[in-house]
Amino acid sequence: MGHAGMAAAAVRYLRTDRPVEPLPRPELRCVREDERAPVDQGEFRRVLGSFASGVTIVTAPAVAGEDRGPAGFACQSFSSLSLDPPLVAFMVGRTSTTWPRIARAGAFCVNVLSAAQGPLCRAFAASGTDKFAGVDHNPAPVSGAPRLAGTLAWIDCTIHAVHTGGDHLIVVGRVDALGTSPDEDDALPLLFHKGRFL
Repeated sequence: MGHAGMAAAAVRYLRTDRPVEPLPRPELRCVREDERAPVDQGEFRRVLGSFASGVTIVTAPAVAGEDRGPAGFACQSFSSLSLDPPLVAFMVGRTSTTWPRIARAGAFCVNVLSAAQGPLCRAFAASGTDKFAGVDHNPAPVSGAPRLAGTLAWIDCTIHAVHTGGDHLIVVGRVDALGTSPDEDDALPLLFHKGRFL
């Protein structure tokens, strides 16, 4: 049976009511120093920078009992993940000071930036500042996380799972609500490529 035949058989199988047995989880362990791939970090960054990505701002509502406002950070490592159930994912550095606040909130909103929002992205990429000062926003309908004005789209999520990935965490969110801007058809997205916005 060729590749096309195997793919067709898999689709037929998945469309039946048979339960699908989960695969066993792989054994997780730390990578030893002698197992690390001989790839220079600067070269890794340079080559991967050839892949243009969209830019988002991930926000979370203020946590009750904490004397702080909402949280947010600029994120280019965002992706759709699953249609059924509706899942998205973003990656965040383990050393991020914003991530623990999002984790405590248990929910987040992904704001997809337009080409005109480069300055807003830079403001949310900075540390130790009030990122929401002067930024027009309203609460997302389910989480209450800030939904920023002027974005192309927003995705309101509950944290579904968190996985480790080297020096980053892979955060999976279950989509509770989403929408686009009325002007979304005419606006271009903010893209990041080779260290600069396009």
